[in-house]
Amino acid sequence: MFAFPLGDTGSMVERNVMGGSLEPCGTDPVTGFYRDGCCTTGPEDLGSHTICAVVTAEFLEHQRGIGNDLTTPMPQYDFPGLVPGDRWCVTAANWLRAHLDGAAAYVVLASTNERALEIVPLDALREHAVDVPAGPGDFPD
Repeated sequence: MFAFPLGDTGSMVERNVMGGSLEPCGTDPVTGFYRDGCCTTGPEDLGSHTICAVVTAEFLEHQRGIGNDLTTPMPQYDFPGLVPGDRWCVTAANWLRAHLDGAAAYVVLASTNERALEIVPLDALREHAVDVPAGPGDFPD
């Protein structure tokens, strides 16, 4: 009989919203809830930092307006502060709010964790995608 330890997820591969392996989001600055360059998530990530966004000035201004200042460095959290063009794993709820308010950041689908789909519809992500597949057949059903 084989015994498998409960909670061992080390061999699990996280998927992106297109069904492929989750690709890195950004390393300059190093992003991700776990600061691993990817929008990986886990039980500690209560905010669901699962959307790989390419931030714009409009998005950063929107986030500041809702109380989520992404431009001021916070060294205690290993956060350098963002500038337009940076790639950053943002929370699904805050990205959705920006989308609904007309200020969504661009999205890198290959680097956006499938767990984002628990909060944000795929069509909304596709609308702002900067890595759009060649044809509609390249998206999963």
